[in-house]
Amino acid sequence: MKTADILLLDLEHEIGSTRRVLERIPEDNPQWKPHDKSMPIGRLALHVARLPEFGTRILKTDVMNFDTEKFPDFTFQTTAHLLSELGRTSSEARTQLSTSSDEDLARHWKFIFKGHAVVDAPKMVLYRTMFLNHLVHHRGQLTVYLRLLDIKVPGLYGPSADEPFG
Repeated sequence: MKTADILLLDLEHEIGSTRRVLERIPEDNPQWKPHDKSMPIGRLALHVARLPEFGTRILKTDVMNFDTEKFPDFTFQTTAHLLSELGRTSSEARTQLSTSSDEDLARHWKFIFKGHAVVDAPKMVLYRTMFLNHLVHHRGQLTVYLRLLDIKVPGLYGPSADEPFG
């Protein structure tokens, strides 16, 4: 089994769980946030839906330089748009990952910000940490937002208070 096959198993599980969270994002107040320092729910949800683009970027390129590139726009439209974006971006990530050899995944990738290499490590490591773990982290934030809005939180790795077993 090649490394990409293992990473694809993780991707499938996490995208399915992410879809279950994004389905519950309310459309009525995309600017709502639990704290002044928090990201608004609509922006955070779209960031989560598009994070697989980052995974694809890590796999397809050798560097991302934010000194010459702009941060993407994360303007919330609708919950249906979130799900569409997740479908599009995860499909692209799945395709790119499935064609990646162990040699491809061992190549280094750099992320440059303000003239400094923030990271320079093998793609397989950065795919997991900067994309997949990043996705899980922000999805976790969204589950807290849902709880604070009294919206049922899905069980992602087992039961939740809203979706118990049985």
